[in-house]
Amino acid sequence: MGLAVLLLAIAFFLYRAAAPALHKLGWSFVYSSVWDPVQDIFGALPVVYGTVVSSFIAIIIATPLSIGVALFLTEIAPRRVGRVVGFLIEMLAAIPSVVYGLWGIFVLAPWLRTTVEPGLKTALGFLPFFQGPAYGVGMMAAGIILAIMITPTISSISREIFSAIPQPQREAALGLGATRWEMMRLAVLRSSKRGIAGAVILGLGRALGETMAVTMVIGNRHEISASFFAPSTTMASIIANEYSEATSDIHIAALVEVGLLLFAVTFIINSLARLFVSRSGNR
Repeated sequence: MGLAVLLLAIAFFLYRAAAPALHKLGWSFVYSSVWDPVQDIFGALPVVYGTVVSSFIAIIIATPLSIGVALFLTEIAPRRVGRVVGFLIEMLAAIPSVVYGLWGIFVLAPWLRTTVEPGLKTALGFLPFFQGPAYGVGMMAAGIILAIMITPTISSISREIFSAIPQPQREAALGLGATRWEMMRLAVLRSSKRGIAGAVILGLGRALGETMAVTMVIGNRHEISASFFAPSTTMASIIANEYSEATSDIHIAALVEVGLLLFAVTFIINSLARLFVSRSGNR
């Protein structure tokens, strides 16, 4: 009950602080692309786009990796090896966000700029997602950083879901002549689809709200570009970059409205994830 009251209090505070922007900008705030603090013109579409695309890249990379790790730890690895590898995977969640950002600036971004992005441009340059100059910092760097950061979340929840499947279900599949992979595909993965979806959505919620690491590697350019190589910005990063420098009331209110939008999206996504996971556990 206390947590529900706290959530309502946070939502009320954000709504009240964002009220000037809500009244002045209206719905144009969501679909406008112009962000000009000098003229008090604010549009959040580029930050929404950057948040969605960087999180989508992270989910595309992290989901198969996390599920593969969870399957290896629960179905293949010896117990001692599984404990060590599982501990190392969970340690990724304990690394501070700013450390990921520093690693992204000094290691990941140069590697992407000199090796990965030119290779992708050569092989897949006919697609708009892999065109333009290779900056290193940009949407792809942010997506990879987010993928690394959400992998422990998705893999740990997937491990719990896989461990909850009754052992006789695995033995029945093997007894009917299934191979080891067929047993994992039929008895484990097929029975865990709803729970895996919940784990992925929970990881998506984490990716949407990540701030410091993304701010350091995404480039912070307020525009929409189809290329994954191009710099962009996110809802969390624009708040971190501009809130301390905002001078006008409408600028502060616009940033708070971005935070209110992020709060609403994250709350909805995490609620859906909890629902999926709880239903999978009950089944």
